[in-house]
Amino acid sequence: MSGPTSIRGSVAKWGLNIYALLALLYLFIPIVWIVGFSFNDPRGNYNVQWQGWTFDNWRDPFGDKALTDAFVESLKIAAISTVVATVLGSLMAIGLARYKFRGSGALNFFLVLPLTTPEIVLGSSLATLFLDWNITRGFNTVVIAHIMFQVSFVALTVRARVRGFDWSLEQAAQDLGATPMRTFWRITFPLILPGILAAALLSFALSLDDFIITLFNAGSLNTFPLYINGSFRVRFPAQVNVLASVVLFASILLLLTGTLFGARKNRSQS
Repeated sequence: MSGPTSIRGSVAKWGLNIYALLALLYLFIPIVWIVGFSFNDPRGNYNVQWQGWTFDNWRDPFGDKALTDAFVESLKIAAISTVVATVLGSLMAIGLARYKFRGSGALNFFLVLPLTTPEIVLGSSLATLFLDWNITRGFNTVVIAHIMFQVSFVALTVRARVRGFDWSLEQAAQDLGATPMRTFWRITFPLILPGILAAALLSFALSLDDFIITLFNAGSLNTFPLYINGSFRVRFPAQVNVLASVVLFASILLLLTGTLFGARKNRSQS
């Protein structure tokens, strides 16, 4: 009896592992493709066919001024909107997890609503709002639009971290004479910081990647995704792959740094 059962278990285990491997390959093929074509030497305006190996693209990654300007605009928008959304979303998450009050269920519903609403609906509604109020669409409107959907991601991510928080630690600190503000910065904030950092990185990536909402509210502003979409009709330079690879490598570096820092902190505590 144990023989066939053991064989079926082994087959199921190997089948699940192979399926997971194929799924990971499916997810990572586009990333490998982007990094690989950053070393391509295209013959023409489109970097879509492999022509030869070269490091020239990486020697001057910011050679395309229009592309670089659009990339810098995206970084500025992502940085500003991430800071604001992280502060607002983290405070919302702490308030919803710490206190029970009338209307918290409705607030949770409205918090999830931007995540379930199609981006074209959110983008067009914000554009209509700005036009009705005679607000010139540009950098400021894009920042506002990004904060609108980033807050939800931050609040839900931080709330998942805060949900298992032991609030009696705050009470113990205040019993020992700590003020509420000191209790927050010395007890609460360090314990929920990993969740806040994860939420900030997620919202930054979403802002840098956003196209539809930005398209409706950018006006004459040109961001990295908008530039790629517009220039693809005429040209697709290798610098697009280079800058995308730079963002990828920076993300991996931040992830490894956070992982090593967390592992070192756990070893020191143990």
